[in-house]
Amino acid sequence: MGLTLTEKILSRAAGRQVSPGDVAEIGVDLAAFHDLTGHHVVEVMENIGVVKVWDLDRFVIAFDHLAPPPNERAAEIQVKLRRFAKSINVRNFHDVGDGILHQLLLERYALPGQVVMAADSHTTTVGAIGAFAQGMGASDMAAILITGKTWLMVPEPFLIRLVNEPSPGVYGKDVALHILSVFKAEGLNGKSVEFQVEKPKAFPMDYRATVSNMGVEFGADAAIFIPDEETLNYLRGNRGIEAKAIAPDQDARYVDSYTIELNKLEPLVAAPHSVDNVKSITEVEGTEVDYVFIGSCTNGRLSDLEVAARILKNGKVKARCIAIPASRDLFTKALDAGYMDVLTKAGCVVTYGTCGPCLGGHFGVIGPGEVAVSTGSRNFKGRMGSPEGKVYLANAATAAATALEGKLTDPRKYLH
Repeated sequence: MGLTLTEKILSRAAGRQVSPGDVAEIGVDLAAFHDLTGHHVVEVMENIGVVKVWDLDRFVIAFDHLAPPPNERAAEIQVKLRRFAKSINVRNFHDVGDGILHQLLLERYALPGQVVMAADSHTTTVGAIGAFAQGMGASDMAAILITGKTWLMVPEPFLIRLVNEPSPGVYGKDVALHILSVFKAEGLNGKSVEFQVEKPKAFPMDYRATVSNMGVEFGADAAIFIPDEETLNYLRGNRGIEAKAIAPDQDARYVDSYTIELNKLEPLVAAPHSVDNVKSITEVEGTEVDYVFIGSCTNGRLSDLEVAARILKNGKVKARCIAIPASRDLFTKALDAGYMDVLTKAGCVVTYGTCGPCLGGHFGVIGPGEVAVSTGSRNFKGRMGSPEGKVYLANAATAAATALEGKLTDPRKYLH
């Protein structure tokens, strides 16, 4: 019997063939943490008296969650982590402004077929490039950094096929929300979801990263796009790497499968206060909105900024809007393309390389009774500020159209 992509990756990492349900010790190819979780990991290492990293070339630190630090405690944590990084000579260190950890891993480090572990639930994002990626807690991450290994129960492989092409106004966010509408939050718990794209060019890396990012919202242990020509072209064009494709065997066995016809999807939103409270934009259109956030590790990529700029060009926002590219590199590209100029002239506040608004940390927290539209990953009560506020999740086009009109708006009328 052939192997799925998940089984191939984990078998290589374990040094033996593994099957769903097996408990296996595996080698980790890439490990990482950010400011909000990193100090907990370092505390664990200090408490056991072993402060070291098994392979500094495979370790990444990024300051992103509370960056720049909005209070004294956040600054104190970053000071401690800078000292830690200097003490062990961390080479892959990204200070304030470089970008969000998951975007940096995608842009610079992760490769198809790797095992990637980081101290954040949205580590699944780099599944977009064909890696098996999971978030880990502080104790597990400390053990990984010291030994280069971890253990896990091999998840059941689940196949999702993406066929046809998305219509204008439909993006990766809508695929993720569609999956949540069908399987619900945590509905794919214990599964490694493998995505097979029928027309690779019609579903580019930006879209894939959004879907993999939200894999954790539908409970997936990992959310992996099977590498194809789009994957190889991304690595070649963005990183100058000639990578090899890794794919499941033709006779690989999955526990189940599901097919999404992309051409039949429409713009979707997740209404308060759950990621699986999914509705068509037409069901909620007209709802007045106070604040729009375009950014995060879910939707802070170049295509998101491009469509936002296209919609907001020559217009002025009626709802206050914050736009944050997910990395300094993306900010620079958006600047060169003129997107940031358009967004700024439309009345948006722009910056780069911070998670702040997505987690209600800083740089855009909602107040009591306010309604927000976010391109982030979660809309739980209190996630972005006051528990008396409401958050709708949407794609970047919907978010931009909403900012322009001051109410939830179907973006398709702006995308002819």
